[in-house]
Amino acid sequence: MRETPKYFTPLVAAKRKQVAVTACCRMSSQGDDVAEQSSNTVEAPTPSSSTETDPTSGTTVTIGATVPTGFEHTAAEEVKEKIGVDAQISKDRGRIYFPITTDKLSQVHLLRSVDNLFVVVAEYDHYQFKESKEETLSELQELASKLPWTNALEVWRLNRTLKKKKGHRKVGNTTKAKSNTEASDVAAAPEAVQHELPEETSAADGDAKAERTPDSETCQQDLDENAPGAKLIKFRVTCNRAGDKHSFSSNEAARDFGGAVQEFFQWKADMTKFDIEVLLNIHNEEVVIGIALTEESLHRRNISHFGPTTLRSTLCYGMLRLCKPQASDIILDPMCGTGAIPLEGAIEFSESFYIAGDNNDMAVNRTVNNICHIQKRRADRGSPSGLPIDTVQWDLSNLPIRTSSVDIIITDMPFGKRMGSRKKNWDLYPSCLREMARVCRPDSGKAVLLTQDKKCFAKAISRMGGLWRKLHTVWVNVGGLHAGVYLLKRTTAVFGQTPEDVHESRGRGDSQMKEKDDKEIS
Repeated sequence: MRETPKYFTPLVAAKRKQVAVTACCRMSSQGDDVAEQSSNTVEAPTPSSSTETDPTSGTTVTIGATVPTGFEHTAAEEVKEKIGVDAQISKDRGRIYFPITTDKLSQVHLLRSVDNLFVVVAEYDHYQFKESKEETLSELQELASKLPWTNALEVWRLNRTLKKKKGHRKVGNTTKAKSNTEASDVAAAPEAVQHELPEETSAADGDAKAERTPDSETCQQDLDENAPGAKLIKFRVTCNRAGDKHSFSSNEAARDFGGAVQEFFQWKADMTKFDIEVLLNIHNEEVVIGIALTEESLHRRNISHFGPTTLRSTLCYGMLRLCKPQASDIILDPMCGTGAIPLEGAIEFSESFYIAGDNNDMAVNRTVNNICHIQKRRADRGSPSGLPIDTVQWDLSNLPIRTSSVDIIITDMPFGKRMGSRKKNWDLYPSCLREMARVCRPDSGKAVLLTQDKKCFAKAISRMGGLWRKLHTVWVNVGGLHAGVYLLKRTTAVFGQTPEDVHESRGRGDSQMKEKDDKEIS
């Protein structure tokens, strides 16, 4: 179902309001420098309908979710498996959209592959931006009063009742995920850390706007029905922009659109202690307006003691799904860091057993502390506190594990940036792959390895051809770095009977390759 509202009638005193909004209501946004827009089209966009009514199960709305880039298909599979609906993968990497009925909202928060959630107010597949920056920003201002806000705000209220009430609300956290370094003029998709919502909020009393759609009018009436003297709703607008053909910046879009939202609802703008976060996502000609549903990124769910390279739990879940753990599998993380991978596995795939190890005593201590944190949290909730996981400190090249006794190896290998160095990786990677091949079961064993040092890894794998076979690669964005998640299959070769088992001294060819790589780094 699609609707074609009448857009772009002038806002009364829009320009006069802009100065005041800019001065006192800075909107949170991300973006790059202004780029030129090549389109001259002036046709009004048509939004895709994001809501329908089902009398048997409540309102149907569209939920948007940010996911680790590269694992969009994994997230869509999880949505289909756990909620029973098909998810659409956005043109903008790192986002998926799927419909739900409001009675399934609580199930959405249990998804393991999503970072942040929001309810879609309206979406436009082909929004035709004006060539002039002033005209485009004016249209964004006018758009705010024409959107179908009612259902999205009702979902926001319902979502608030599902949250566990806390005594103190977290202050603003503007931590953002870095943009993909290979993209040009792309605004990075933020982790969009959300905040605890207050128990009671309402809109301030204000004069109704002279020009409103019936849907927006109903929405405003709903907000005004709260008790007199109730707390004024605070909000902010976050704009995520990607594309090089826009005549405006993310800051400008958030400022002008946010000013119109404030004028329409009579809310108060607050960048840190806000109740509602309105999202304005722009990817080339795709525009999605939504309202955030998560207090903070769901990837923080397991870790209380962080290290210098702690993986997001959502990325760990994607890596685990690649290897499809089965009941009674022995799963090994030989470079566990803070234990993010085995912890996620022990919680979500609890019929397997996990061994977490590292050669660094601080890393082992962090893993133990994180395990204890999860066990205490489970005990406080009345759930069994035991986890199928153990932690060991060891030498990575000489693991105290029997040959051919491990079903799956899954780990985050050092990139050579924050941990280790590219030079050391030339010796570390072949040594690791040999030892992993020794402990992994021939024929049935698998390995899922994450690294950004692609050249070194490719060279090491080529030397392990008799022991490992590469099945699949998922390209991901890890803190702004373009990295690969490699799915390997253990061959039928018996360890000790292939040339790859012997640790040979580095030849002249490898030395030259290493020197060349070191020069590129410098």
